[in-house]
Amino acid sequence: MPAAMGAITALVLAAFVGYTLAWYTGAVEGNFALLLMLATGVTGVYWVAEKLVFLPRRRQAADRLVAEHNARKEALLKQGFSQIEGDVEVARQQMLAQPWWLDWTAGLFPVILAVFVLRSFLFEPFKIPSGSMIPTLRVGDLILVNKFHYGIRMPVFNTKLLANNAPQRGDVMVFRYPPQPSLDYIKRVVGLPGDEVSYLNKTLSINGQPVPKVAQPDFFDGDTMRYSRQFQETLDQRSYNTLNDDDRPAFVPGAAEFPFNDGCRYSVEGVVCKVPEGHYFLMGDNRDNSLDSRYWGFVPEANIVGRAFFVWMNFGDLGRIGSFD
Repeated sequence: MPAAMGAITALVLAAFVGYTLAWYTGAVEGNFALLLMLATGVTGVYWVAEKLVFLPRRRQAADRLVAEHNARKEALLKQGFSQIEGDVEVARQQMLAQPWWLDWTAGLFPVILAVFVLRSFLFEPFKIPSGSMIPTLRVGDLILVNKFHYGIRMPVFNTKLLANNAPQRGDVMVFRYPPQPSLDYIKRVVGLPGDEVSYLNKTLSINGQPVPKVAQPDFFDGDTMRYSRQFQETLDQRSYNTLNDDDRPAFVPGAAEFPFNDGCRYSVEGVVCKVPEGHYFLMGDNRDNSLDSRYWGFVPEANIVGRAFFVWMNFGDLGRIGSFD
């Protein structure tokens, strides 16, 4: 039995390592949420088996060893031997110790379970890979995303299990990119279901009302070595800064075909879209350098991952640490 379980466990661990290597080398499109869920399930099975089967068997074997030792000791004492070599306690502890195949599975289950629960239902870390949310978020920011703010969802499948807050205009949201749901994107919510969102001549309006904005000092991006015009927008009592590039035109080039695109009107001035029910319109704060709903359409409610709210680290600039919402 131990030899068979060791071989089975070696195959299971090899499969996990092989998948991870294939993901790392780009041979397959990895899914960390799926990998973590499978690891939790597999180690959980071993943990239950350890508690109900393997540990009781080892205890029984250790108890038999102690009983046999005591019986042998008693018999030798009757024969006149006063000193008996051997420490049965050492042998007992060795018999109770987990074999390697349980140590690497059942032994890791509490840690993996804690990570799974924390990442799937509470908070998940993300790294900002691009400048689409400058100046709010910078490249290299490590952020935390509240996974339960919009409701508890089933990991991997993203099915909502428990409702919570509805997205609000101005929220910084992480979501599964509609054209490729395996990718996570981050943008700001500007349009709710039923809203008419217009972005014409680089001015945002919601339901015909221009969003107030106040000019700020120009923003210098150290990565691109360029200045951009900076404005403070106030959307539903929530203020944040946005950028505009004077060298970029107002019209939206290369917009793709997407569901409900018949509700959008494109012109040289920009775009006007009617947000369908169950969907949201999101834009990056770096308005002329953001691939967002203007280009690929609306974000379905089912694609929501969570609400971003805190920069917990930026190794290039420790001053970035803190809340941004």
